[in-house]
Amino acid sequence: MTEPRIYPFGDSALVCEAPPPATLACQERIWALAQAAREWAHVVEAVPGMNNLTIVFDPLRADMEALARQLAQAWDRTVAVKAAAREIEIPVRYGGEDGPDLHEVAQHAGLSAEEVVRRHSSAEYVVFFIGFQPGFAYLGGLDASLHTPRRAVPRLEVPAGSVGIGGAQTGVYPAASPGGWQLIGRTASALFDPARNPPTLLQSGDRVRFSVVEVAL
Repeated sequence: MTEPRIYPFGDSALVCEAPPPATLACQERIWALAQAAREWAHVVEAVPGMNNLTIVFDPLRADMEALARQLAQAWDRTVAVKAAAREIEIPVRYGGEDGPDLHEVAQHAGLSAEEVVRRHSSAEYVVFFIGFQPGFAYLGGLDASLHTPRRAVPRLEVPAGSVGIGGAQTGVYPAASPGGWQLIGRTASALFDPARNPPTLLQSGDRVRFSVVEVAL
């Protein structure tokens, strides 16, 4: 695997960024490195991202250059490990008011709306990481034929539970927020609940499948 780029992020963090594309093998390596880095002296947190890892440290006690060297050496010797995976099913109502961009995705893919739903719901996805908002899982495994650019003009408010496609990924909005992903459906499942332990429905490494509740064309 190509060596990562390591660079400062402010005066109290370092980013270890692997070259694209994002793969499950790379994410597994990042998860393992994050687990190890959390035990290093003066490290406050290790935050996995898509093809990257951010190390937050105490700037009054840690030496940034020494920590960068430690990070580079650890990357070279880290062995990818599989996260403890759970299988999660998310029921979805596709199309209609719940999925206003389904036909746009179908047109971009050169497929029928029914075929888009079939391909989206028949794949198994892996949670690469949680980001953007609490409980928002970036999922790897989207059928290449369904890769669709984000909307040129983002919506000011995407309803909670909306299932969308953004580029090569699919995901679910846990809460209402602005967003530019193409919306193909919606789920009633709560992706984030502060009263739940843990509050996020999905965790890194989880296997996810979408099941069809209804298709409105």
